[in-house]
Amino acid sequence: MDHRNEVREFLRTRRARISPEQANLIGGGNRRVPGLRREEVALLAGVSVDYYAQLERGDLGGTSDQVLDALARALQLDEAETSHLFDLARAAVPRPLRRTRPRDSANQVRPSLQRFLDAITDAPAWVRDERMNFVATNQLGRALNAPLFADPRRPVNNARFVFLNEEASRQFYLDWNKVANDIVATLRSYAGKHPHDKQLTDLVGELVTRSDAFRTSWAAHNVKYHRTGIKRLRHPIVGDLELAYEGLDLPGDPGWHLYTLTAAPGSPSDERLRLLASWAATLEQNDEANDPARSSTPDP
Repeated sequence: MDHRNEVREFLRTRRARISPEQANLIGGGNRRVPGLRREEVALLAGVSVDYYAQLERGDLGGTSDQVLDALARALQLDEAETSHLFDLARAAVPRPLRRTRPRDSANQVRPSLQRFLDAITDAPAWVRDERMNFVATNQLGRALNAPLFADPRRPVNNARFVFLNEEASRQFYLDWNKVANDIVATLRSYAGKHPHDKQLTDLVGELVTRSDAFRTSWAAHNVKYHRTGIKRLRHPIVGDLELAYEGLDLPGDPGWHLYTLTAAPGSPSDERLRLLASWAATLEQNDEANDPARSSTPDP
């Protein structure tokens, strides 16, 4: 990815979404393009017009934290967007590349982490990396995500499922457009944090090339943290589910994130989730009866 273009388009799209009224500027007047003018952003950030124009051309190298904070306030960036701006500024300063070990292989999951997942029996739970790969899951997590695991490609990858298996993913995700946009915004946040991650860059390149929907959403330059929210799913076994999800970072495994989903007690989704757990347990018992050597631990 072209770093200067990433900076230029991120700042341009953030500027374009803010009206003079939102920025408390008087005399917006008629405008050929939406949003603030460069000179207005410079005024709000307390920098010269020439300096801001240099930044928006993609040159963030050497920009101080104070200026970045001022830009974030002027452009009304949220927490994820502010962090992304700082990531782009850090990436503008050449540093020796550090070789990092890929962390998307199932055999790298610590046994204690897998035992922790398996101990969660009433809620789907899984761990994914920052390339959207599933790296570990409990029994109910695998059952819930059965449409993803039905794809023979490994590792199981939610971004590929959504954008390259669109017919199946639209049936599974009832709010497909929101899910798709959230995935793109989360991937862009990761890409800003890890600009030299070749596997991540290759994934983005693959999706941009093969999916019009991904390419359109990627061009919006939105970023987002994927921490909590609601998932509305249509499961092939138990039907419609509305589940609240929580996402947690795993400090012992940098770049890995734990997700759990729960239903409101007594709701139809709660009943269906319990039915899914029963179905998954029965299926596992049948598999073990047919193959005694089979491990009880799911293989993500």
